[in-house]
Amino acid sequence: MCGIVGYVGSERADGRKHTALNVILEGLRRLEYRGYDSAGVAVIADGEVEYRKKAGKLSNLVGELEEHPLPTSNIGIGHTRWATHGGPSDVNAHPHVVDGGKLAMIHNGIIENFSEIKRELSTQGESFVSETDTEVAAVLLARTYDAQPTDQKDLTVAMQDTCRRLEGAFTLLAVHADVPDRVVAARRNSPLVIGLGEGENFLGSDVSGFIDYTRRAVEMGQDQIVTITADDYTIVDFHGSPAEGKPFDIEWDAAAAEKDGYPSFMEKEIHDQPAAVGDTLLGRLDENGSLTLDEIKIDEAVLRSIDKIVVIACGTAAYAGQVARYAIEHWCRIPTEVELAHEFRYRDPIVNEKTLVVAVSQSGETMDTLMAVRHAQEQGAKVVAICNTNGSTIPREADAVLYTHAGPEIAVASTKAFLAQITAAYLLGLYLAQLRGNKYKDEIASLLTELEAMPAKIQRVLDEVEPQVKELASGMKDAGSVLFLGRHVGFPVAMEGALKLKEIAYIHAEGFAAGELKHGPIALIDQGQPVIVIVPSPNGRDSLHAKVVSNIQEIRARGAETIVIAEEGDEAVREFANHVLHVPAAPTLLQPLLATVPLQIFACELAGAKGYDVDQPRNLAKSVTVE
Repeated sequence: MCGIVGYVGSERADGRKHTALNVILEGLRRLEYRGYDSAGVAVIADGEVEYRKKAGKLSNLVGELEEHPLPTSNIGIGHTRWATHGGPSDVNAHPHVVDGGKLAMIHNGIIENFSEIKRELSTQGESFVSETDTEVAAVLLARTYDAQPTDQKDLTVAMQDTCRRLEGAFTLLAVHADVPDRVVAARRNSPLVIGLGEGENFLGSDVSGFIDYTRRAVEMGQDQIVTITADDYTIVDFHGSPAEGKPFDIEWDAAAAEKDGYPSFMEKEIHDQPAAVGDTLLGRLDENGSLTLDEIKIDEAVLRSIDKIVVIACGTAAYAGQVARYAIEHWCRIPTEVELAHEFRYRDPIVNEKTLVVAVSQSGETMDTLMAVRHAQEQGAKVVAICNTNGSTIPREADAVLYTHAGPEIAVASTKAFLAQITAAYLLGLYLAQLRGNKYKDEIASLLTELEAMPAKIQRVLDEVEPQVKELASGMKDAGSVLFLGRHVGFPVAMEGALKLKEIAYIHAEGFAAGELKHGPIALIDQGQPVIVIVPSPNGRDSLHAKVVSNIQEIRARGAETIVIAEEGDEAVREFANHVLHVPAAPTLLQPLLATVPLQIFACELAGAKGYDVDQPRNLAKSVTVE
């Protein structure tokens, strides 16, 4: 979750020079979406480590820097912290500077054995000023470095020795006054990427940390240490053996991470959804018109033999998996389960070599999902990752990957990644149906044609329905609770709609299966209670449509204010609804790509009307990289 930036620069061939502080602050600004509660920066100047850090928003740190400027430097590290060990405070903020002010460290993750190491160091005379596990790692690194012979001191070797002592998930960045030309960093189960410039090199939690300065980057592997200078980088493993990273080009530019005139990143990303779905569909057919997924590297015989699919994910991604389950089971006739990743490995799941696990994560760094992937692989299952972030950990460790192409998602509350994940899961389901012979070629072609029509239909929702939704939401800013109802694929859509409202508007919201009403939830209906209902197509499963219309009648009779999302031409709902929002007609299994959009707009507008920051909701972070 934390944002990390490292920088080493020098005079470039074109005569221009970035100051470390400017690079780091810009990188931290771009990484704010990851969620944080404090920020800090350290530079080396004139043989000394200088640092500033403040609890609260990045603006607090900027204010501190204006009041107490740092000296000009060409090397530094910066951090936005999400509190784990020790609450948000100036003292607990990173960087942690130790060893008489000679070494500074920043850290993302959790060091699980820090208490044991802290006790050991305390008995050796070390004292600590913070409550953090990071300070323990910094002191351990400093002691390890100082214990080296004077003529053999090497910060990279000291980092190797330190990392072998640590347990847990961590990215560590360190600078030392003795070696003012390098940043040394390590990663285990936590994101870190290298950026390559001309006469300058970078480190970041992701490429957003240096996107303004370079398009060239390098992936790091697990349990590796990188040392960057202005002109070079070297990678070794925790035992000092040379290793190589994987170079790649960053395909999106800094403008893609800006708001593009919208009042929030979330609203911009809602409007990015036609392109996100369309781009995820691009290039999926071969010259014969057959569906091909180039990233799927699992042997076809293995895929034909699977007898169960388990989707593992958390939060919004789990609801994307719930939607996908209906489609995959219908098209492939394979039993499909959806598991919350953080529960999966703790309940002794039945998984074997005939199980296909589908891991869904926007960032590819969700720690709960990563641990579930590893557990599934230990049981012999093959894993396909659905991910939006090229080169992240989950795709690298999975047996195959199907990338969504939603572009960077900055707002903490996911929107375009959700639709892209559903789209990618549909592609996986159709690919399996084609491979296993569950669908004829013309049937798959017809379904793909329907999918390819969805971006234009999503755009119609944005053009035609958004004004109505915004007006409704603005008028409900004082609502204390909103309920959501759905059937079939509308049920996970209802749960996702409720989650969005909880995440950014901070009001009680619940998504129910409409058939459950009479089994308890209808007791919640009181005069004026807002209820949003996702209505199935009358041209699909007629019985479900009729049943949901009956549900609307039941709650309307008890005083609910009903907001109904229905297909164009469905007039049967009008007499029982206070408000009707029509979306374009679509096959039942594809309707979530349309019905979700008004719910996103509703949450975004209602939260904005309440005066909340929709991009950075309280207590939440974009990427949950700790368990």
